[in-house]
Amino acid sequence: MRRLWYQAGGAPKVGNVTTTTRPSRPRPLARTAPAPALGSLGLFTVLLGAALPLVDFFIVNVALPSIGRDLGAGEALLELVVAGYGLAYAVLLVLGGRLGDLFGRRRLFLAGLVAFGVTSLLCGLAPSAGALVAARVAQGAAAALLLPQVLATLHSSTAGARRARAIGLYGATNGLAFVSGQILGGLLVAADVAGLGWRAAFLVNVPVVLLALPLVLRAVPETRAAAPAPLDVRGTVLLALALVSLLLPLTEGRAAGWPLWTWGALAAFPLLAAAFWRTERRTELRGGTPLVPPSLLRLLPLRRALALVLPLSGGFGGFLLVIAVALQQGLELGPIASGAALVPMALAFFAASLAGPRLVARWGTRVIPAGAVLQAAGLGMLAWTVLRSWPDVTPWTLAPGMAAAGLGQGLQLPVLFRVVLAHIPADRAGVGSGVLVTTQQSALALGVATLGSLFLSLAATAPLSTALATTLLIQLTLALLAGLYALRLPRAAEHTG
Repeated sequence: MRRLWYQAGGAPKVGNVTTTTRPSRPRPLARTAPAPALGSLGLFTVLLGAALPLVDFFIVNVALPSIGRDLGAGEALLELVVAGYGLAYAVLLVLGGRLGDLFGRRRLFLAGLVAFGVTSLLCGLAPSAGALVAARVAQGAAAALLLPQVLATLHSSTAGARRARAIGLYGATNGLAFVSGQILGGLLVAADVAGLGWRAAFLVNVPVVLLALPLVLRAVPETRAAAPAPLDVRGTVLLALALVSLLLPLTEGRAAGWPLWTWGALAAFPLLAAAFWRTERRTELRGGTPLVPPSLLRLLPLRRALALVLPLSGGFGGFLLVIAVALQQGLELGPIASGAALVPMALAFFAASLAGPRLVARWGTRVIPAGAVLQAAGLGMLAWTVLRSWPDVTPWTLAPGMAAAGLGQGLQLPVLFRVVLAHIPADRAGVGSGVLVTTQQSALALGVATLGSLFLSLAATAPLSTALATTLLIQLTLALLAGLYALRLPRAAEHTG
C-alpha cells in the first residue's frame, strides 16, 4: 500500500496530499490546485474492489471438503489451495503499491480487477487440484495488484472528516469481508448453482468484476505519486523468498510428514530475512528507496503496531479455518449452517468497525485493549460451550461467544490501523500502511499454518471437542497478551485528516 507525499520541488499541496502537477515557475500567490475528489460512487467502487480479494481469502474454507471430493485432492494440496493464495498476496502487496505510484492507481486498480476476474474464472474451471493451486497463486498475485491502490486512492482523493469516514468504512469492509467469505461460500456451495458446486465460490467473482469495471472508469479519479520511487527488485525477491521459506513448510509440513525440504526451508528463513534486511539498509544508506525502509521501523507506533498485528491477524486466520473444519467435519453441519454460525461475529465486527472512530475520539487507544478483553471473553464462552455441550452444539448456542469475539476483534484491527497511520508522518504513510498490510496478510497465512496444524494434530489423537477448545484457549491467551501490549501504544489518537 505504497503512498508518498512530497512537499519539495514546487509541487502544489492540498492538506497532506500533493498533486502531480508542477508549476513552470514559482508563483507565491497562485491558487492551489484541488486534489482529485472521490465521490460516494467512487468510494463504493474502491471498497467493492477491496472486498473481493479479502472475501476470497476465506471463501475457499467452506468449499474445501467439496473440492477434495471432486478433484481427489489430498490434505497437502488442499492446504496449498489456501496458502498459495495468501503467499502470493502477502509477498507482492508492497510491490503492487509501488507500481500504482509509478503508473497510476486507477490504471493498476483496473488491471488488478481484470486479472482477478480472469484468475477467478481459471479457479472455477480448474480440471485438477494442481491446476487449482496454480490458479489460486495467480489470483493472489492479482489481488496484490488490486488492493494496494485502495488505501492510496482514499488518501490521495479525500481529506479531513471525509478521509476519516472513508478509512473507517475501509476498516469495516475489511472486517466484514473476512467473515462473510465463509458465509457466502457456504451459501454458494449448498445452492449448487447450475450444478457447479464449489466452483460457484470462484465464478461469482466474474460478474462482480464486470460490474465494477465501468464504475471505476466513471467514478474513480486517477492519482499517482509526484515523484514515484523506482522498483526495488532485489528487495522484493528476497522478501518473497523469506516469506515462502517460512510459510510454505509450516503450511505443508504436517500433512507431508515433515520431509527434509521443510526443515531446510525453515533453516533458510533467518538467513534470507537477514539478507533482505542488509539489502534494504544498504539501499537506504546509498540514497535509494528500499521496499521496506529500515528507518521506518524506528517509528515507535508502527513498530508496536506490527507486534500487535501478528497475534491478532494470525489468531483470526487460524480461528476461521479451525471453526470451518470443526463445524463441517466434527458436527457434520452443512455449508449453510456452518456459515450461519459466523453471522453474529460478522455483524458484531461490522458494528464495532463503524463505531471505532467515535470511540477512539473519546477514549483514545484504550479502545484496543478493551477490545482484547471482549474478544478473550467471547473465545472463553466458545470454549466453554464446546466442552460443555459437544456434540449438541448449534449455531444458536455459539452465537453469544461469536458476537463477543467479533465485537472485540472489530475494536482492535480496524482501530489499530487508523490510530497507527495517524501517528506516521504524511510522507511515510504510504509505505507504513504497506508494511502493516503485508504483515497482516503474512500473519493470516501464518495463523492458518500454525493454529490449523495444531488443531488437526490434536484432533488426530484426542476428541475433536478437546482439540477445538484447546485451540480457542490458545487464541484467548494471544488476545490477552496483545491487549496488555496495546497499553504501550500512544494514548492519544491524532486526526487522520
